Amino acid sequence: MTAQAQEIVRAHLAGTDEQDSLTSEQRSLYRQRIKERLQARDAVMVAHYYTDPEIQALAEESGGCVADSLEMARFGRDHPASTLIVAGVRFMGETAKILSPEKRVFMPTLEATCSLDIGCPEDQFAAFCDQHPDRTVVVYANTSAAVKARADWVVTSSIAVELIEYLDQRGEKILWAPDRHLGGYVRDRTGADVLCWDGACIVHEEFKAQGLESLKAAYPDAAILVHPESPAPVVAMADVVGSTSQLISAAQRMDNSTFIVATDKGIFYKMQQMAPGKTFVEAPTAGSGAACRSCAHCPWMAMNGLENTLAVLQDDQGCGQEIFVDPALAAKAMKPLDRMLEFGASLKR
Repeated sequence: MTAQAQEIVRAHLAGTDEQDSLTSEQRSLYRQRIKERLQARDAVMVAHYYTDPEIQALAEESGGCVADSLEMARFGRDHPASTLIVAGVRFMGETAKILSPEKRVFMPTLEATCSLDIGCPEDQFAAFCDQHPDRTVVVYANTSAAVKARADWVVTSSIAVELIEYLDQRGEKILWAPDRHLGGYVRDRTGADVLCWDGACIVHEEFKAQGLESLKAAYPDAAILVHPESPAPVVAMADVVGSTSQLISAAQRMDNSTFIVATDKGIFYKMQQMAPGKTFVEAPTAGSGAACRSCAHCPWMAMNGLENTLAVLQDDQGCGQEIFVDPALAAKAMKPLDRMLEFGASLKR
């Protein structure tokens, strides 16, 4: 682990109960064993920006990647390894399997899911779509393979505005699922006719505008970076609104030395790595009406740890943590995913 990575991980682990069960020597031993098993199993590890810093550092050091959900799946698809270890939440493992059906895909735990995925059950979503047959169905990447299979398009936050603008220019009305905050943001930015499913991320929904105002007063020169899954009053205060990769890029290019960040605090590892010397402050989840179910960190992302990562690499069965997607379902889900990949590539030309 590089000195910079070590420092970032130490800062994150300081005072956290989750990591106290392992000593620094034990963590070092786990990291080494995981790297050895990855090589022995012809496996590569991909980790999301929201996983714990030690998991992100491990993915980087072992030749894998740290990225958003789309880039994780692309990396896994294009990497020659025959086995993928996906550190994230379940829909990410499913997407990786859909894009790489010939590979074995494991996760440290299949119990790691997503509130957006949970909140959009396949049967209820299908009924919602059937009630609005005149609308083009666009679903966020944070959905199950079955929900993706029902969609016309899959989208990530990094291309959401551009895609809806494109569809709106074609005269299409949109049915959007599952995040109502991101859907509302896209509708406001584009003026398109967007009907939203009533879902939300338990991390981003907790950010509070009133608390953010107070924090901004304490850091008047700070820039506010906000993920569009956040409530509209929080988004309205942002200097930059964007996906995880877009927020990291903003932290690099902007002249501000301090940033208030309204997204999962796991992203601080990569922000500190890419913008060393800058200060990153968590946007507040406390305040009037706060439930703080997440406190700016996804509880399911936090389930990806050293112990269960090593466990899935110990034998061919991977402790039963292998991702399977029915081939017929995967074929249906691949169509809107292919549209997304092609559209995203066209934006870079």
